[in-house]
Amino acid sequence: MSASRPRRRQSGQPTISDVAREANCSPMTVSRVINDEAGVRSATREAVLKAIKKLDYRPNRAARSLAAGEQQRIALLYDNPSTAYLAEFLMGALEEANRSGLQVVVQSVADTDGETGRDIISRLISSGFRGFILPPPLSDDQSILDLILDHGAIAIAVGPGAASGNGASVLIDEFQAAYDMTSHIIGLGHRRIGFIVGNPQQVASSLRLDGFRKAMEDAGLEIDDRLVAQGRFTYRSGMDAAEKLLSVDPRPTAIFASNDDMAAATVAMAHRRHLEVPTDLTVCGFDDTDLARSVWPELTTIRQPIREMTAWAVRTAATMLRGKRGASSASTEAHIMPYELVRRDSDTAPSLLQRRPG
Repeated sequence: MSASRPRRRQSGQPTISDVAREANCSPMTVSRVINDEAGVRSATREAVLKAIKKLDYRPNRAARSLAAGEQQRIALLYDNPSTAYLAEFLMGALEEANRSGLQVVVQSVADTDGETGRDIISRLISSGFRGFILPPPLSDDQSILDLILDHGAIAIAVGPGAASGNGASVLIDEFQAAYDMTSHIIGLGHRRIGFIVGNPQQVASSLRLDGFRKAMEDAGLEIDDRLVAQGRFTYRSGMDAAEKLLSVDPRPTAIFASNDDMAAATVAMAHRRHLEVPTDLTVCGFDDTDLARSVWPELTTIRQPIREMTAWAVRTAATMLRGKRGASSASTEAHIMPYELVRRDSDTAPSLLQRRPG
């Protein structure tokens, strides 16, 4: 009997998901009824209102603020170790929020003073935030997405490894992008190629590794397990991984790092070992952040349109919050954006000496 009882907030009050289950609709539909938005069938609206009355559901402040016509507020949450990625993410979001007339708060969800990420999100929802934009690794955390949606708020995932289907998301084809970069390096004539894996908590890391492995396999090249090193998308982890790869005998003639931070660190480690890039070592990255153009030589990399992706997320949040035409379909949309292989100065064909066996 107890298994069929609706889940409750810690306060003991029913959640918007409880109402949705009672009315046999989605939490987003309940939110639209609460906020008196158009586009809800009369029968569904009536079922939601009955469920609200039956469960004695009291909308939180977020829902009340929307109904009162207050300025919409969204939170940009982050727990990303790459400052270069975060800078692109924030610039795209803040510029679009200004155009869309949204109030924005940037909030870290790293555990601080005993307050967990879930605590922070619950506090923001209670104080009136209705929309949340989440970059990786948060965009891969289904429990975080479910927490936001369970409260009738909007969660848009930027750059998840895969779309969850429960909310809006914007992403690129991580696997194919890594496949294309690896194929490019192979096309230059490299056969001993090192790979630095990203944060193991992010789905994109495994997809990029899979793309690398598949390209090597399709080219008929064996992968030396010693030439695959674990990183965490940070500069420091890139230094450690590059040092490991360059200590292998024979060393790789090229290294593909899963982001620009780790690729820049690889260039620095190569210089420390008196290796010239790209003459002695080709280095390629991923993301095309400002860092890719700040190091020397400038990095050949995959351009992930981070600013454009985040701007799309903010525009979609604005559409959904204001109940504009298309808001319902946008709530579960998975928007795939194109990537680009950008060739600069950090790659070239291996030298004749490097091509010799052993």
